[in-house]
Amino acid sequence: MEKFPEFTAQDFSSKQIAHLGLVAGMIDELGISAVIDEALPKTRNHILPHSAVVKAMLLNGLGFNERRLYFFSRFFTNLSTEQLFGSGVTPDHLNDDVLLRTLDKIYEYGSTDLFNKVVLEVMKKLQFGTHLLHADTTSFSVHGDYETEDDDFRTIQITYGHNKDHRWDLKQFVLAMVTNQHGIPLFTQPYSGNESDKKILLETIQNVQTNLNLDDKAYYIADSAFYTAPNLQTLGQHTFWISHPPATIDEAKSLLVADVPMTPGMEEGYSFHERLVNYAGIDQKWVLVHSEKRRVAGEKKHRRNLDKRIEQARKSWKKLRAKEFACEPDARMAARLWFDEYPYLSPENIQVLLKTKKKNGRKGRPGKDEAVETVYFVDSPLEIIPDVIEQEKTRLGRFILATNDLDLDPDSILKYYKGQQSVERGFRFLKDKSFRVAEVFLKKETRIEALSMIMVLCLFVYAVAEWHLRTRLRETGTTVKNQLKKPIQNPTMKWIFTLFMRPAEVTVTLNSHIQRFIVNLDDEVNQILTLMGPAFEKYYFVRSTREI
Repeated sequence: MEKFPEFTAQDFSSKQIAHLGLVAGMIDELGISAVIDEALPKTRNHILPHSAVVKAMLLNGLGFNERRLYFFSRFFTNLSTEQLFGSGVTPDHLNDDVLLRTLDKIYEYGSTDLFNKVVLEVMKKLQFGTHLLHADTTSFSVHGDYETEDDDFRTIQITYGHNKDHRWDLKQFVLAMVTNQHGIPLFTQPYSGNESDKKILLETIQNVQTNLNLDDKAYYIADSAFYTAPNLQTLGQHTFWISHPPATIDEAKSLLVADVPMTPGMEEGYSFHERLVNYAGIDQKWVLVHSEKRRVAGEKKHRRNLDKRIEQARKSWKKLRAKEFACEPDARMAARLWFDEYPYLSPENIQVLLKTKKKNGRKGRPGKDEAVETVYFVDSPLEIIPDVIEQEKTRLGRFILATNDLDLDPDSILKYYKGQQSVERGFRFLKDKSFRVAEVFLKKETRIEALSMIMVLCLFVYAVAEWHLRTRLRETGTTVKNQLKKPIQNPTMKWIFTLFMRPAEVTVTLNSHIQRFIVNLDDEVNQILTLMGPAFEKYYFVRSTREI
């Protein structure tokens, strides 16, 4: 590291670089700017091309800042924009107008098409695998009325729908995403806020098949929302999938409580029972999985909830007991329907009681010639059915996984399905307040659609950078220290970003010369830069010294 010559403090300034050099290096390494320039060429006399603005949005989205995108221009005030973007680029060039203009261009091109173009170019350079493709959806809540003015049928609708954040008071849009086994997003598409997950997941899988060149034998992995008869029939027997059949299916209900032999799995605490079934005309393998850890946690929850369920049933039964019926069959039917809703309570001792009362509704004993009517009431002791409770306990820790690859073994099915956490982690990343990439408060639905692509592109850059560093650590046999100072080879990129909090650019004026220095590059930072490669190192070394 260079040493400072002697100087006076009159012309001294500093600008932050921090971990943003890593983000910029990853953008360069992946060739994202070249793809953007080809898709969105600079056609007017603007200072910055759209690729530079996209790069700026990615830096902003991965900036660990508390400033949301409507504070876009302020984010760059104290950053070394020349080091990150090139000579002559100042924070003034990165204003809200250029941000919105680029978002409009992304929408015009097609946000999904642009993301696909980036992914396809990167896949030509890097072999990070497409063996497992995890598909899922999430919702993003937004503020504002969002009355659609654009007649373009492609535009998503910001509207009310099933909100996965339980913000029923807010409108939303839905984002579909597919990641590979490393959590790298390979496909994304925004949808209107009221679209059905069942429809979205099928369309997403079909779009991945159409848009990506998949050389690997791929398994599409999705949750129970995907598992419908029409979806399975549409994909057929030769598009391989792994899913979780809903417990509402009769065959699943029976299997979950069946007394069947279980075979221990390779992973401790799991056991399996295999069964070949034909559902929706598709031959498939169902695996009943028992998780001991899940069973223990489920038993504790079951004990806590049973008393609450019984108390709720007593309150509901009290209301039914007070209800009058015109005839005995109506009373018995109401009681039977009630017990159907509480299958763990016995209906065997239902009684129907009758009572004579005045037709005029007045209280007291009826007179000799006063008109009366007979009304009926139900009553029964509320007794738990032990066998039903035992059946409930039997289901604890059990779930069913299904695949149409009949040759896939249970251990692999479980392992592959558990990888579904990768796409769920991706959605948590997008909604993580420390990254601020999920704060959507723009005025136009078209720009929200474009911004959703930028959000996932942030995740793409982050996830590929993490995969790249972990790969280099394994290849070289080296490690980095985690938060507990233990050597590891699988650090999160978020932790690596934390290690890069201190690097900065210092500018000093000496005898009419401007000299620039990059400071706070310790041994740990330098080791990581060496592992990551030249595309990353260049952002942490002085590019030029100018004379005034």
